[in-house]
Amino acid sequence: MTKSERRSERLWSVPLALSDVPESGRHFDLVADAQTRAAVAKHAGLAALPRFEASFDVTLHGRGGLHVVGRVSATVGQICVVTLEPLENEIDEAIDLVFAPADVSPIIGAEVDLSAADTPEALIRGGVDLGEIATEFLILGLDPYPRKPDAIFQSPTAGEDSANPFAALAALKKRQRGRQR
Repeated sequence: MTKSERRSERLWSVPLALSDVPESGRHFDLVADAQTRAAVAKHAGLAALPRFEASFDVTLHGRGGLHVVGRVSATVGQICVVTLEPLENEIDEAIDLVFAPADVSPIIGAEVDLSAADTPEALIRGGVDLGEIATEFLILGLDPYPRKPDAIFQSPTAGEDSANPFAALAALKKRQRGRQR
């Protein structure tokens, strides 16, 4: 697989090498273009993605690591699970991640708390991809069952034939019996 093929697999790629982060850190304001928004929307199963932005402060962390703090915000077009009508939702997700070289292991004999929140992510090829981070947090922030504020689900009443899942089969069976006579 060529480098350009790997890059095309990523929905939004904004690579940042550890060596590109000075001691004072760096700030990034990212805005996804229309092509990126369309690719992310398709991947995430969204009806639309009219706005997708991220803001990051990246600082050095320990020996050879990075600390990424920021926010992802977006306007997403989804389909209401009750009415099946389109709706827009706002996403605003906070990000606070620590990245360390993949080969760094805890010092033997030292007490280390490896709870999931404290475990650093691995640097990939000596850096991070801010676009991938933004995309992951956007997808994590999506409402899996979007619903319009005024949408109310009303189940059919018990007396209706359509409420019976086998009503269509019973009607078909009745028609077939009528034809056999």
